[in-house]
Amino acid sequence: MRAGIAVVINGQTNMELVAQASNGREAIECYCEHEPDVTLMDLTLPDMSGIEAMIAIRARFPEARVIISSNFAGSVQVKRAMAAGARSYILKNMSPIEVAAAIHKVHAGKKHIPTEVATHLAEHLDEEALSDREIEVLRHVSAGNSDKTIADVLNVSEHTVKGHLKNIRSKLGANDRTHAVMIALRRRLLFM
Repeated sequence: MRAGIAVVINGQTNMELVAQASNGREAIECYCEHEPDVTLMDLTLPDMSGIEAMIAIRARFPEARVIISSNFAGSVQVKRAMAAGARSYILKNMSPIEVAAAIHKVHAGKKHIPTEVATHLAEHLDEEALSDREIEVLRHVSAGNSDKTIADVLNVSEHTVKGHLKNIRSKLGANDRTHAVMIALRRRLLFM
C-alpha cells in the first residue's frame, strides 16, 4: 500500500514524498524530523491507531494537516478521526487521482470527505455514539470477560459495568451482549 501511494505522490509534478513510516511511533518521529505539509496516515497501525498517532503529532504541531486512510467507511471511525483533527478521511480503494485530489485540497487548507464516506456518514447520523468508556467495556466483553472481571480491571463496581452494558445495548439496538459485540464489529467500533 505504501509503495502504491509513493508512486502516486512521486508521479505528481508538485508533490514530493519526504518520509515513510511503518508504524505509529515512526510516523511521529518522521513528522517531527520533516514537518511535512500533509501527512497521509493509515487508520490501523501495528503499534497504535492512526488516530492516536495523529493526536500525538497534533499535540506538538497543532497545525499539522493529516489525512486518515482506511479500508472502512464506518461512521464512528470517521467521526473520531475528524473530531481529533483529521483534515480528510479517505478510503484505500480510491483511485490515484482521488488520492492526489484529497492531498491537494488538504494542502490548500480545506477539509475533504469523499462522496462514499459522506454518504455512509449521512446514513448513520441519527445513531447515538458510544462513549470511550462504553467502547472499552465492549472491548472487554468481546474478549470474553465477565462483568466482575471487567469491573475489577476498570476499577469500578459490577453495577457500573451492568449500567454501561445496558446503555450499549440501547444505543446499538442489541438484544444481548453478544449481539452488541457483533454490531460493534460490523460498524467497526471494535477491531479484532
